[in-house]
Amino acid sequence: MADSNFIDYVKILCRSGKGGAGSRHFYRAKYVPKGGPDGGDGGRGGHIILKGNRNMWTLLPLKYRRHIFAGNGQSGSGGRSFGKDGEDVIVDVPCGTVVFDAESGEYLCEVTDDGQEVKLLKGGRGGLGNWHFKSSTNRTPRYAQPGEPSVERSIILELKMLADVGLVGFPNAGKSTLLSAVSAAEPKIADYPFTTMEPQLGIVAYRDNRSFVMADIPGIIEGASEGKGLGLRFLRHIERNAVLLFMVPADADDIAKEYEILLNEVSRFNPQLVDKPRVLAISKSDMLDDELRAEIEPTLPEGIEHVFISSVTGYGIIELKDMLWKAINDENNKIESDIVHRPLDGQHRVREEDEFIITYEPSPEEEEQEAEDLQSISPDAWGEDIDWDDAEYEEYDDSEEEK
Repeated sequence: MADSNFIDYVKILCRSGKGGAGSRHFYRAKYVPKGGPDGGDGGRGGHIILKGNRNMWTLLPLKYRRHIFAGNGQSGSGGRSFGKDGEDVIVDVPCGTVVFDAESGEYLCEVTDDGQEVKLLKGGRGGLGNWHFKSSTNRTPRYAQPGEPSVERSIILELKMLADVGLVGFPNAGKSTLLSAVSAAEPKIADYPFTTMEPQLGIVAYRDNRSFVMADIPGIIEGASEGKGLGLRFLRHIERNAVLLFMVPADADDIAKEYEILLNEVSRFNPQLVDKPRVLAISKSDMLDDELRAEIEPTLPEGIEHVFISSVTGYGIIELKDMLWKAINDENNKIESDIVHRPLDGQHRVREEDEFIITYEPSPEEEEQEAEDLQSISPDAWGEDIDWDDAEYEEYDDSEEEK
């Protein structure tokens, strides 16, 4: 996968902006010796926002952008001048991106629609200026609030391709051949295992100018759920599929046994996948005659619709499309209501990404700015008697100070 542009798993470090400090300024004018406090509030820190982009199909841009930092809010100033808000950072991601916490593996959010925006990390609120804390007993408050600190988090972005039908089968089961026969996709086809090294999508034409999307993933072998082969790396892409199309070649020694192995690997990867509708296609059926098909029929697994197909001759393709279209449009089988994202545990992680070091050392300029912010405020501003949400805002009357 080192030479491939298809990246579906990446680890990055995000940090929202910190809020600006409030000002401790006092109004001064030639004939107003006691103008009173007029320190403005600090600006809020910038947010980290994820935005769906239908023109993206890979997380490759983020693989070379490991640190995403939003802008910090500016400090307030005199005259009740508020500080400027920090600049938000909008990160474009492909539709179907799921976000997990890199440390705990907890599911955070997902982006499924084009233009959809999800606020991943919220910027810190700006500190209140000293004019908020004046009262009849404290006419000259010499303190202000610091801004809220930034939020730093290591996250993992996992791309799960959006498709209606997902192909599941052993290597050389004819998945890529079927995709090339029913769509305009051009996957690599050869007579050796693991020809498909990355997921492929194809739009399948149906009757009355209708269509649906079919996804092909690398072949699954026994033990894929434990990390063998390439199947585990790409099984995540069938979690969003409405229908799973299991493909077993007609020349297999035991079709039912191979189907059970595939189903077991899928269920061990994510138990919720077992609840998805399934269709069994016996590929390479052009090698069979009517008598052999009649002999194979009783040995097929029960409780699943099946069809004999041949991608080369086109045998059974129309019948297969009818089965898939019926399953896709079933009211009880909608993608939005069927997805349950499993936690990102050790079994579903990519080792090279988890071990990637993304720590960030602040520059001398950033350390100096942070020290200045701490010196410009009083620790008393964080007392228990000050509430961010319930702070009392009293109108300042210049006539009282003049008196």
